Amino acid sequence: MDNKTILIIEDDKLNMKLIRNVLQLGKCRILEAESAEKGIQLAREHHPDLILMDIRLPGMNGLEATRIIKGDPDLNGIPVVALTAYDKDEDGGEAIDAGCEALLPKPIDTPSFRQTIAMILSAYSPGYFQ
Repeated sequence: MDNKTILIIEDDKLNMKLIRNVLQLGKCRILEAESAEKGIQLAREHHPDLILMDIRLPGMNGLEATRIIKGDPDLNGIPVVALTAYDKDEDGGEAIDAGCEALLPKPIDTPSFRQTIAMILSAYSPGYFQ
């Protein structure tokens, strides 16, 4: 996970802090957005290696934001992982339909979270974002 840029789109400050702290142990560059709109803007500016997307955001939700990202030819190669504290079965189907590559439950399982993110990142080749 060294030198990877991960964009976290999460409106809960405690969840944001926890995710940031876990990922920084993996020497990642972290970008943070508390709204879908800001997250989309940061994705366009920085082209992160991975986006962690809270599904239940105020205003534009994470599923709508994922559809915008996946509909943008400059961004659609960035893997999006949905984060949800709600019904995993219902949210999982909606997340995959919106274009998310995976769904992770909240609260995150800190011992396995970084390993799971590393596995998702390794699934994409280095030249993937050309």
